[in-house]
Amino acid sequence: MRSFSYERVTDPRTACAAVAAHPDSKFISGGTNLIDLMRLEIERPTHLIDISRLPLTAIEELPQGQLRIGASARNSDVAANPLVRKRYPVLTEALLAGASGQLRNKASVGGNLLQRTRCHYFYDTAAGCNKRQPGAGCAALSGANRNHAILGASDACIATHPSDMAVALTALRATISMLSPETTTRDMPIGEFYRLPGTTPHIETNLAAGELITAVTVPPPPPGGQRYRKVRDRTSYEFALVSVAVILAIEGDNTITEARVAFGGVAHVPWRSTEAETALRGRPAIPATYQAAADIAIEGAVGRGDNDFKIQLARNTLRHTLADVAATTDRRSS
Repeated sequence: MRSFSYERVTDPRTACAAVAAHPDSKFISGGTNLIDLMRLEIERPTHLIDISRLPLTAIEELPQGQLRIGASARNSDVAANPLVRKRYPVLTEALLAGASGQLRNKASVGGNLLQRTRCHYFYDTAAGCNKRQPGAGCAALSGANRNHAILGASDACIATHPSDMAVALTALRATISMLSPETTTRDMPIGEFYRLPGTTPHIETNLAAGELITAVTVPPPPPGGQRYRKVRDRTSYEFALVSVAVILAIEGDNTITEARVAFGGVAHVPWRSTEAETALRGRPAIPATYQAAADIAIEGAVGRGDNDFKIQLARNTLRHTLADVAATTDRRSS
């Protein structure tokens, strides 16, 4: 690890001013990903700005029914919050599936959104990686790529995004609030926050230089049942091979009236399938509908050899999750 200077801030505007004064600086909160990357010299900040004491930990209901979650809130606190558990169980399930208890106690919401890929070539500084070093190539294309992307990838990068929480927030259509070094604020839908790799996989989000994530706002809970399912090599702490967040509302006549579908472990970003959602709405809640939606969701998927199995795994995971949610969801009167 290279040497760096350090300061702790207790005000968001002071944090933004500090990063503006140090062009090679990084914010650090829980540090559960950043410190590992610094040890490997993948991240090389010359200055760390500790934002763990910022007053951004509140989880509060807004007047119009939204839930605002501060960016410094710990993952364990969000997962255990009574409002989150009652109104957004898909988010609680995703957080509890996402890491060990020790990590959840340390990791922040903002840091979870910004964690970097767990591609082993990204972590191996001897391997070619366009995400780590633009122009170096992508060793995963012809290497060991069992855990890599099948949707939205490019010849520049086939890494996947590791966050479980972000998948649930994508299904919930959350909004991310940011504060700039000029102390202006803006909100961005989570679907616009992350970027596909294209030819610039090292640019992972649309967060501007020096911007600080201050909160995530979740709209009022959608109707229907919610479920997060994660498939991984072992049940203990592990990143997803495939995961899916599903929200499904069904009328009394067994017609699906609302559907949300988002995948994890299959793309460079949390992958929302609007095509699957469209295929579900207005259709009967039966196995043939779930199978058709699963087929549509994975259209265009490309395997690279070791990860070919993920294509069928993603179909099966969505199909089974839809059936599970439908079986436990109260039918609304039509």
